[in-house]
Order: sequence, then C-alpha cells, then structure tokens
Amino acid sequence: MSWRRVKLLVWKEFQQIRRDKAMLPILFIMPVLQLILFGYVVGSDVRDLRMALLDQDNTVASRQVANAFESSGYFTIVARPQSEKQLKDTIDGSKAVIAIVVPTGFSDATKEKRPTQLGVIVDGSDSRTSQVAAGYASGIIANLSNSFYGSGNTKPGQTVAMGVNAQVRVLYNPTMRAVNTMVPALLAFILMMSTQNLMSQSIVKERERGTLEQLFVTPISRSEYLLGKLIPYILLSVVQVVVVFLVGTLWFQVPFRGSLLVIGGGLMLFMLSALGIGMITSLMSKTRQQAQQTSMFMQMPTMMLSGFMFPIDALPKWLYVLTYLIPLRYILVIVRSNFLKGSTFLALWPQFLAMALFSVGIFIFGLSRFRKRLND
Repeated sequence: MSWRRVKLLVWKEFQQIRRDKAMLPILFIMPVLQLILFGYVVGSDVRDLRMALLDQDNTVASRQVANAFESSGYFTIVARPQSEKQLKDTIDGSKAVIAIVVPTGFSDATKEKRPTQLGVIVDGSDSRTSQVAAGYASGIIANLSNSFYGSGNTKPGQTVAMGVNAQVRVLYNPTMRAVNTMVPALLAFILMMSTQNLMSQSIVKERERGTLEQLFVTPISRSEYLLGKLIPYILLSVVQVVVVFLVGTLWFQVPFRGSLLVIGGGLMLFMLSALGIGMITSLMSKTRQQAQQTSMFMQMPTMMLSGFMFPIDALPKWLYVLTYLIPLRYILVIVRSNFLKGSTFLALWPQFLAMALFSVGIFIFGLSRFRKRLND
C-alpha cells in the first residue's frame, strides 16, 4: 500500500468537495440550521415508564404504593435498589427514568393520620419524559393519599397538611429544558445524516461520471481507494460534531458535565454504522437521486424508533422490540447521559457494547460488499 497515493486520493476528494457548490451548504450550514430547528422540538405522551422503587419501610402500606404505580399502566418497576447509592447508579445507567422512595415510618404515619411524604426522583436528562413522569406520579400519589386519609383531605395536584405529599426532585436537568436533551441528541443525529448521505452520494457520483473505472486503470489499489474515500468524510464529520457541540453549549447554554473521551469514543463508534449504511446505500443505487431517496427511506424509521423525536416508552411492544436493532438508540443514551449526567464508561457499558457490535458489524458488512463490487 502506498500512502503517497492515499494522500493524493484524499486531496482529490477534497478538491471535488470544494468544487461542488451544492455540497458545501450541506456540510456547514445545514448542521447549524438543523440544530436551531430541531432544538425546540418537544415530545409526546408516554406509558410503561421504567421505574425504580426504593422501599425503606417494607410494610403492607409500602407495597400498596408499589401496586398503585404498577397497576396505573404508566410505570413498570424494573429495579428495586436497597440503598440510595444503588438508586443513583440505576438512574446514572439509564436503567430507570423515575424513582420512588418510600421512607421509613411511612406505614405508621398513614395509620396515625400524620402527614408524610413519598420521594419522587426524576431523571431530567430527557426533559419530555421527566415532565410526564412527574405529572403521572403526582396524580397517583394524590389518589394514594385519598385511599389512606379519605377523599376529603387531598385534591389532585395540591399539597395539604393531612395526607401524602409528593416531594419531587429532578436530577441533572432541574429546569426540565427540552433543549438540554435535544442538543446532545443532535450531535449523533446530524453526524448520522451527513456521513451517511455524503458517503452514498460520493460513490454514486463517481459511478455516474465514469471516474470510477478511470481510477482503476491507474496503479491505485482497492484498499487505497477505500481509504482515500473514507478519510475525508471522517474528518469532515469530526468538524461538524465540533461545530454542533460549540453552538449547543455556547448558543443554547446547554451544560456539559461529561467527558470528551466518553462522548467522542461513542460518536466515533457510531460513525462506523453511518459509513457502513452509506456504502450499502451506494450498492443499492444507480443514481444520486436514487441514493438520496434510499437514504431518506432508511433514516425515517431510525429517527422515529430511536428515541430522538419521540420517547421509545410510548411505542407499542412490537415496535419497542425493533428499537434494539437501531444503533442510534444506543448512542442517544450515551450522549445524553454523558452530556448532562457525566455518566462514565462503567455506567454506560451495556450501550457501548451493543452499539459497538451493531456499528462494527454494519461497517464490516458494507465494506465487504463494497470491496466485492469493486472487484467485480
């Protein structure tokens, strides 16, 4: 392999990008416009929210609290931590979006008709889900207060002296700003759109113009051609991510509490899936218009089923299962958790493992098919 020829191919690719006046706005203006337009999108209602229950009372009354939440249809208890540290680890790892804490002495207080509280801890890294979860929890607790103290003592949504009071605490995003959850997600979404679209368009453009065959009559090998084709778009994608990151943190004032190593490692892995899908799209298309339509067709279900626009907890069961096959689902958890919570590799290892398997698998498959097409 000659690195000199690879560098010449990279230079050629950058020259083609510079001369393509229609591509330059896509590279630098569209990411910023997407950030502004999508930055204010709000979500929809959800059901079957993943809930953690910390029962410090362990009585019949505390079990009644658990039953009330599960029977409502809005919550599913997925974890029962035994301490506040375990509870925090559960939320940091995005295993639950809301937690209910039943304090010690809760049963005695309800029997003696003394005021008491239930702790409600909400993961604010997804503001749309957290707002809905907090509202559902307050309504359920108001109904519990009616059952324990009588209907004359409480009213839904109000705090009274005699009854069960919901003490809501929102972690990581206390103001529940929707933009705080949208900007981190746009890092991954814009990376996916730009890398996938540009990769598929570039290869199809070579085939349309006939330059692909001209290149192969030169001493350039297949591996050198692939490296020369991939490296420019990897570098451009890095620039796009940096631009979106700076606009999000400086313009929208989204706090960054995470690690550049964690979020950068996750995005680099995710880039492999976008490149692989771009190569697969190029094999399915004969013209640039066809490649563009194919990319849109593949991106739409990815956007709808990944949790980018709508919480996946709101999906029907059969659609929810399909979300496990979408790499964007895993990178969204990583970027949101690391951006707002500061979650580490240790807390996010299930998402990293799943995304690595899918991304590397998609990239290797796309690369192998593309190599086969070149050899043919």
